[in-house]
Amino acid sequence: MRIPPLKSIIAFESVARTKSVNRAAEELGLTASAVSHQLSNLESIIGQPLFQRSGRGLVLTPTGERYLSDVTGSLADLSRATERASSRTEVDILRVHSSPSFGLMWLLPRLSSFQEANGDLQLNLACSYENVSFSNGYYDIDIRHGYGNWDNLEVKTVRGEFIAPLASPAYLARHPVETPEDLLAHRLIYSETPLVQWKQWFGRTGVSAKQKTFDFSFDRSYMSIETAALGLGIALESLTLASVKIRDGLLVPVFDETYSVEVGAHHLVYPIQNAGLPRIQRFLAWIEREAAPT
Repeated sequence: MRIPPLKSIIAFESVARTKSVNRAAEELGLTASAVSHQLSNLESIIGQPLFQRSGRGLVLTPTGERYLSDVTGSLADLSRATERASSRTEVDILRVHSSPSFGLMWLLPRLSSFQEANGDLQLNLACSYENVSFSNGYYDIDIRHGYGNWDNLEVKTVRGEFIAPLASPAYLARHPVETPEDLLAHRLIYSETPLVQWKQWFGRTGVSAKQKTFDFSFDRSYMSIETAALGLGIALESLTLASVKIRDGLLVPVFDETYSVEVGAHHLVYPIQNAGLPRIQRFLAWIEREAAPT
């Protein structure tokens, strides 16, 4: 069987990712009829349909799903081969996407450590609130926040992550705290992001907090952590995300470790076919070392 034209495969990947011939056409700078022609050409070569129409647009057939999985790695290899050929130096590129809080508060402060251990790797880091699609082969790995239930992907959870009340030493010097119930009289910072919220945390300690109001509310952990570090209140946040602030003495846990709640909140996610790539294995090993309890 002859190899299909690359332009047909690229059109197929774009339609599979966008679920729309029109959106794929806009992305590729082609007409919709040209994209449809490329799909028809590819299906005629394969001898089976790759898409079926549904109320939501185009949906991959089982054959289409298998083909997408198979060609994704090949497209990524082609992209990297071209990138290496056009580069003047032999540097392998690791492309990582991360949730903003993890990227800003955990990854960035540790880039010097990564560089020291992996001087021959160039790390390209992008952060956004969306989970990326791996179908175009661009990203190697995605660091996601949530419950870790993503199908057809390898998921490695960052271990040893705990949620706990955090405050600046200056705030605690002005407003001493002895018991969880004392927090009801303090300025509390509410964050929508953590998997354990104030209501659940108070419930675990046997404190009723039904009427408690919050002085600040944020939809991102890095804002809650920064606000607590400024001495404006107490945040219930991830010790992993706040680890640099804690190391630098800008934040401290309000209570001992018995009042911390372990969570599996951040996950390293990547396609199964990427598992054997040396750059992936080295990044996973580095994360594991850096995240290990000290």
